[in-house]
Amino acid sequence: MIIIMLGAQGTGKGTVAGIISKQTGFPQISTGDIFRENISKKTELGIEADKYMSKGNLVPDEITVPMVENRLKEDDAQVGAILDGFPRTIEQAQKLDEMLAKSGKKVDLVVNLITPKDEIIDRMLTRRVCTNQDCKTTYNTKLNPPKVEGICDKCGAPLKQREDDSDPDAIRRRLEIYEEKTSPLVDYYKEKGVLRTEQVSISINRLGNDVAMDIVKDIK
Repeated sequence: MIIIMLGAQGTGKGTVAGIISKQTGFPQISTGDIFRENISKKTELGIEADKYMSKGNLVPDEITVPMVENRLKEDDAQVGAILDGFPRTIEQAQKLDEMLAKSGKKVDLVVNLITPKDEIIDRMLTRRVCTNQDCKTTYNTKLNPPKVEGICDKCGAPLKQREDDSDPDAIRRRLEIYEEKTSPLVDYYKEKGVLRTEQVSISINRLGNDVAMDIVKDIK
């Protein structure tokens, strides 16, 4: 089963994907992790990707798509996989469809998380991330604070606020860009009949854990 996660930063996309992964055994696959792994292993694609990432540029599709394809061929992804951060464009979505069709698979479910903008901004301003790159656990000082302020519960490393999470205006601009780029994807998957839109919001007392467990129930 192939699941795609859509949702702006701050909607709890990673949390929902992580819970679904834990409950189903499907690996949570992000393009960022794929890039880092290929770069660390110095694969041919990783070397090419690093040329772009080291300059702060986006990695082109001709490198990204084969990396995703290779990852989906690994043993742990044969029964199912959760894609987080891919596809980002209609072109990537079409290439993913072609890629999956080669092995008789398809996108089965697209989870589109939405949260009110003001709530997203507040979540991102109060978000803290573990500085240990092998851990990278995310906390929220209001919704999901660590047991000890500024310290990761899991590994004991210091927590930090990302630079791009500290400016409300910058966050608003990122949300606008996300909506502009992602709205065509929402329509694309809606037409295919695989889109599931879920609101994650304190205002309706429905957070990521609630959404994730409902999805897991439906999958099983």
